[in-house]
Amino acid sequence: MYLSNLDGFLFVREAACPFFRDPSLEILNDISTGEVFMTSISRRGFGGLFGASALGLAMPSLAFGAVPKVVVIGGGAGGATAARYLAKDSKGALDVTLVEASKRYYTCFYSNLYVGGFRKYGSIGHNYYGLAVNNRINVVHEWAASVDGAARTVNLASGGKLSYDKLVLSPGIALKYDSIAGYSPQAQGRMPHGWTSGTQAQQIRNQVLTMKKGGTFVMVPPPNPYRCPPGPYERVSMIAHLLKERNPTAKIIVLDPKEKFSKMGLFTAGWEKHYPGMIEWLGPDSHGGIKSVNHETMEIVTDLDTFKADAASVVPAQRAGSIAMAAGVTDGDWAPIIPATMASKADPNIHVLGDASVASSMPKSGFSANSQAKVAANAIRGELTGSRVYDPRFANTCWSLVATNDGIKVGANYKAGSEKIDVVDKFVSQGDESADVRKATYEESIGWYDGITSDMFS
Repeated sequence: MYLSNLDGFLFVREAACPFFRDPSLEILNDISTGEVFMTSISRRGFGGLFGASALGLAMPSLAFGAVPKVVVIGGGAGGATAARYLAKDSKGALDVTLVEASKRYYTCFYSNLYVGGFRKYGSIGHNYYGLAVNNRINVVHEWAASVDGAARTVNLASGGKLSYDKLVLSPGIALKYDSIAGYSPQAQGRMPHGWTSGTQAQQIRNQVLTMKKGGTFVMVPPPNPYRCPPGPYERVSMIAHLLKERNPTAKIIVLDPKEKFSKMGLFTAGWEKHYPGMIEWLGPDSHGGIKSVNHETMEIVTDLDTFKADAASVVPAQRAGSIAMAAGVTDGDWAPIIPATMASKADPNIHVLGDASVASSMPKSGFSANSQAKVAANAIRGELTGSRVYDPRFANTCWSLVATNDGIKVGANYKAGSEKIDVVDKFVSQGDESADVRKATYEESIGWYDGITSDMFS
């Protein structure tokens, strides 16, 4: 059974049973063609549908000599890529199920460009139709509640179960709200973090657009390690771009818990060039540490001073997504992995990708997750089907936009060592690059975004 839930409809391609019917579903066409379009399905009915079929096995399929089952949790850069490559490259030799609660995925990467007015919000949203239809992946829009590693089952929030021979976890991050006194899920309404996909990028943009003339925006970046190392500083750049056009007397204060940050020299030089006098960056040596925030008064308290904000973005410390914790594959906040396969050091039948993993020198980025997904998919396919396994290679590039046509980048190529993922070579934009080079770098990033999202979802 192959499923996709798109825009309120459940699409099912039922090859083995063309006359399948379920009384809880309203059938909209003649299913003798093998295509079934159904609506009016409840969460309970959805779970029940699976409970009688794909979710019904309590044991891994290999125990019965059936088609091996791979379950992927998380439909972002790591999980969607892994599911697609497992399905398309195995050519039906694997039964692949993707579990993702959201019906539409909004990329965190490029959300800053939406904030700055360089992208429409809809352009960073993507659905799972291509994965389901083009790659015959079972797409389950449910929350994964827990993992039973001994039984090799995933327990869904609806009560259904998915059995697996291999499990891929790519749950992204969870926010450690209590890492900043006063910050909370309630506080994020007025001090949005914007560090998970969704509407918070819209909140940030709207707050900037409605700031009073000459007002102050305060940015609080997270401590290391965190998703997208250059991200807070690209956000500052994009907010400055908006303010330069609409509110040029406004100020931006960056209260950073870190003494340095990714592409620091390139960003600070860009700020001086494009936004002179607008941005003030303060590290811990200057502000003495962030003590608390108050979303009601819009105050950020440090040892140096209390900063009053008209708008703010506060990004707390982070950890692996909750399902990684529930699966028992984390050591502290993150999940250690075996470099050559991305398999968990705690459970060889679970592979952990992207932000949730401890990937040594690789940053927590969408590009990294996409690269790791292909390595894991190749290893899993080889183990379950006997196909050729290639030497693992990884890559990452992080592009950032400082101002119109002023793009910068940093990246590296990697190989799997015995204990960690090692850097082979690396590169970074240079401070003396011409305007043409910076424009070409920005245009390169546009091509990359189109390429990676196609690689994830087509």
